[in-house]
Amino acid sequence: MPSSAPLVEMRRITKTFPGVTALDGVDFTLLSGEVHVLFGENGAGKSTLISVLSGVYPQTSGDLRIDGEDIALSSVKDAKKHGIAAVFQEFSLVPTLTVAENIFLGSEPMRGPFVDRRAMVIQARKLFADLDFPMNVKARVVSLSRAEQQMVEIAKAIHSQAKILILDEPTASLTERETETLFRIVREAKARGVGIIYISHRIQEFSAIADRITVLRDGRLIGTVGVHDLTPAGLVEMMTGRAIDEIYPPITRQPDGPILLSLRGLKAWGVSGADIDVRAGEVLGVAGLVGSGKSRTWRAALGVIPMTAGSVTLKGEDVSGKPTRRFLKNGVFYLPPDRKAEGLMLGATTRQNVNLGLIDREDSNGFLKMLSPGKMRGIADRIARKVDLSDAYMARTISNLSGGNQQKALFGRGFGQDYDVYIFDEPTVGVDMGTRAALYRLIKEIAEAGKAVVVISSDLPEVMNLAHRLVVFSAGQISAELSGDDIDEQTILKAFFANERQTA
Repeated sequence: MPSSAPLVEMRRITKTFPGVTALDGVDFTLLSGEVHVLFGENGAGKSTLISVLSGVYPQTSGDLRIDGEDIALSSVKDAKKHGIAAVFQEFSLVPTLTVAENIFLGSEPMRGPFVDRRAMVIQARKLFADLDFPMNVKARVVSLSRAEQQMVEIAKAIHSQAKILILDEPTASLTERETETLFRIVREAKARGVGIIYISHRIQEFSAIADRITVLRDGRLIGTVGVHDLTPAGLVEMMTGRAIDEIYPPITRQPDGPILLSLRGLKAWGVSGADIDVRAGEVLGVAGLVGSGKSRTWRAALGVIPMTAGSVTLKGEDVSGKPTRRFLKNGVFYLPPDRKAEGLMLGATTRQNVNLGLIDREDSNGFLKMLSPGKMRGIADRIARKVDLSDAYMARTISNLSGGNQQKALFGRGFGQDYDVYIFDEPTVGVDMGTRAALYRLIKEIAEAGKAVVVISSDLPEVMNLAHRLVVFSAGQISAELSGDDIDEQTILKAFFANERQTA
C-alpha cells in the first residue's frame, strides 16, 4: 500500500515558453508505492510536467518537493541524484553500444583503471533474468526491435535504483505478453516503495495497474480521482470536456456498394488463408490480438511483404503479387501502423510530408508540367485545414510535433489524391481522445463519400464503434465475421482465441 506522506509534491507549477503557457498552476502529488496516471490529450501539459520533474527544464514558478525537501532541479543528472528516472517515448539509448553498455553507461563496473566488461555482462544478464525478460545483453541496441529497446530503457531505470520512476507511453510498442511482463515489473517496484508516474492513452490499462489518475487539459489541472471512482466514459469526458458518444460518430453505410478489393485464399507468413471483400461506402473493421495475422494479411495483399498463395483483385483487375506502388497508383491509400518507421520523413517539415501525397496530382503542376511550389502550397494548406493541422506546424520539422499531429499529417497525405480504398492500420496508435475524435470524423467523411475503408486495430472499442462489418483474426485465420448488432464484445473476445485453442 502507498504510504501517506508524499514522495513528490508539486505545487502551483507554471511553465511558460515564448508566447505559450504550457502549465498553469498545476498541483500534483506522488506517494511511495503508488502508480499515479497522468491523463490528458496531446498538448495538455503531461510531457511538460514530467520534464520539470525529471530536470529537463525548470518551472517558471511553483514549488517542488522530494521526500518533503524543497529542491530546485538544474539538470537530468541532478534529478537522477534525487532518485528520479524517466523512460520517455523517445529513447535515450546509444544505438552503437551493446545492451549491457547502455545499462551501465556512466556507472560502469571497474577493475583497477579499466572497465570490467565481464562483470558488466554478468550483472546485465542477472538484471534481465530477474525481470524475466529474455535479452541478448551483448547485442547492439541498433539491432533490437522497438519493443526490446523499450525493455532496455525500463531495465536501465530499474538498475538505477530510482525511487521515482516515470513511464511515458511504455506499452505503445509492446505485445500483450510484454505488457504483462511490464505490469509485473511495475507491481514489484510498487512493493519496494517506488513511486511510479504512468502516462498512457490506453484507459483499459488503468484498472490493472493504477491507484490514482490526474487529468490535465490545456495546461491546467482538471482533477485527481481514484482509479475506480470514474468509468472510462467519465474519464474521457473529464479529459476532453465531451461525452464519449461524441468521440465515435455515426457513419452512414452505403447499401450494396460494389466490391473494390477482394482477397481469396491469401496466404503469407503467419497467415494461413483469408477470404475478404471490401465494399465501397462501408467501414470494414479488422480485429485480433498481436500476432493474429490481422495486419500481415493486408501487408501481404498490398505487396509490403510477400504473399505465398491466393489472389488479390482490385476493381476487377488481378493484382496478385504486384508491388505496393501499383496499388498506390491504382487508388489504394495505406496508412502503416508505425508512422515513424514507415510513414513519415522525420527530418522533413510537416509541409514536405503532406506534399508527398501531391506529386501525381495534375493541379499541382505548373509550367511545362513541372511541380509548382505555389500550387502545392495552396493544396497542402487546404489539406491541413481539413485535418485540423495548425498553420504554425506546417514549417516545423515533423519529428518535433506531438504524435497526434504527426498522425494528422499522415492522414492528410491520404487526401492528396482521389483514392478509392483507404486502409488504416492502427490509425490512432499513441494519440489522445481529442485527436481520435478528429480522425474518426475524417474516416466518417471518407466512407460517406462512397470510398471503401478498412480499419485494422488492436483497440477493440475503436473497431466496434466504427465498423459496419467486422472480421476477427485468430492464429492466422479469420475466426468470425460479424455485422451490425452482431458486433458484440463477448463474441469478439471468444473469436480472438477460437483458432488458438484448435492449434494448441
